[in-house]
Amino acid sequence: MTITALDRGYADRAHPDCAHPAYLDDFEEFVRSLPANEPARIRALRRTAIERFAEIGFPTTKLEEWRFTNVAKVAATDFARSLPGGGEATTADVASHLFESGTRMVFIDGHFAPELSSLSGLPEGVVVDSLAHALSATPERVEPHLGHYARFEEHAFVALNTAFMADGAFIEVPPGVVIEEPIQLLFAATAATGTTSSDGPARPLVSYPRNLIVAGESSQVQVIETYVGLEQGIYLTCPVTEVVAGPNAYVDHYKVQKESIESYHLGTLQLYQDRSSNVFAHSIATGGAVVRNDTNANLDAEGCECTMDGLYVLRGDQFIDNHMRLDHAKPHCHSFELFKGILDERSRAVFNGRIYVAKDAQKTDAKQSSRALLLSKEALVNSNPQLEIFADDVKCTHGSTVGQLDDDAVFYLRSRGIGEEAARSILTYAFASDIVNRIRIEPVRKELEEFLFTRLPKGEIVRQAV
Repeated sequence: MTITALDRGYADRAHPDCAHPAYLDDFEEFVRSLPANEPARIRALRRTAIERFAEIGFPTTKLEEWRFTNVAKVAATDFARSLPGGGEATTADVASHLFESGTRMVFIDGHFAPELSSLSGLPEGVVVDSLAHALSATPERVEPHLGHYARFEEHAFVALNTAFMADGAFIEVPPGVVIEEPIQLLFAATAATGTTSSDGPARPLVSYPRNLIVAGESSQVQVIETYVGLEQGIYLTCPVTEVVAGPNAYVDHYKVQKESIESYHLGTLQLYQDRSSNVFAHSIATGGAVVRNDTNANLDAEGCECTMDGLYVLRGDQFIDNHMRLDHAKPHCHSFELFKGILDERSRAVFNGRIYVAKDAQKTDAKQSSRALLLSKEALVNSNPQLEIFADDVKCTHGSTVGQLDDDAVFYLRSRGIGEEAARSILTYAFASDIVNRIRIEPVRKELEEFLFTRLPKGEIVRQAV
């Protein structure tokens, strides 16, 4: 491997454990287990990704993009790669996390569990398959898209996922097909442990789910990615999802992350949009000890519309970093971003949103907003909205607010006979309701409402009030 000056600068700011030989050794063992008929491009892509990871390593806070996000504990933990069939779960274990209607794919520690899934009732021509099976049985469907959009050159966790991607969901919707019911992808972690050998020490698991969603011209699809922990414990989930929206396609994507409070979640959602496509990307995060969500959108043709919104609710020592990048590459495109956070106790959050408008992307209309509500004097948010505009006929705005509940509003509710604790909870729910009401899929919206009623003090009073 040849390390350039740019690479060397990145490596100088990498975590000292970045060159942990376990990842490189594990990769060699991993590729030996892959099917012999895996496409040559995919196998070469894996090799390039692990080599890039070896060069750049895990990031540190010396890097601008990771200035407030410390992944030292992740870098220092000796994780064992999850294996098919390694984790055990029953229908009863996952039942409470599944929605009653629609297609459901269940993954245990990153690997498809067909006995827990339901793939019936899909329109003709729609493909919903595990990535592992699709790569083996129909690689010609997967290869044109897999790895073309999510870039790993400057992102260690995307590089690791690309190198170690073993399973996940592959969804392909033919042109003109409308899927009425949402497709749910449930990724359940068991907090099981692995070993390097039969007599080696137990190690927490890492899984690398990889999802590819391709919506053909004028098609419509709703997808829910749900990440849950079936038990408390330390583990790492490192997912990457690539969404390709064809001309005039409609994609409604939800990511719901409610994993173990001790776990690490470092994921990337990559959106690619063709002419006049419409994509909604919703993020809901309530779990995890250290969480980072990178959401990137490339509006690569005229007439695209992209909406990104999210809600995170933290307490204790939880930390989340929402990193957004929205590239307006062509004229006459619209984007809207709204992220809200509720932080209690000693929790921390980062919002970093960047809107990039290329020179030829005239008539761009882009709006970005980040709002955080601090319920404790110890909670902290670092917000950094950014605009990079190289066109001269655009409408772009951004804003950020961080604050506490309005004392006057609390006083008003108390003057109506509502206790202080209930009043504060009602106002907190009202703050979150803007995002809750944007959720189009009723089971997802109801689940979030129930979570808020349970989490907030005097939740039953809040339920009655709303």
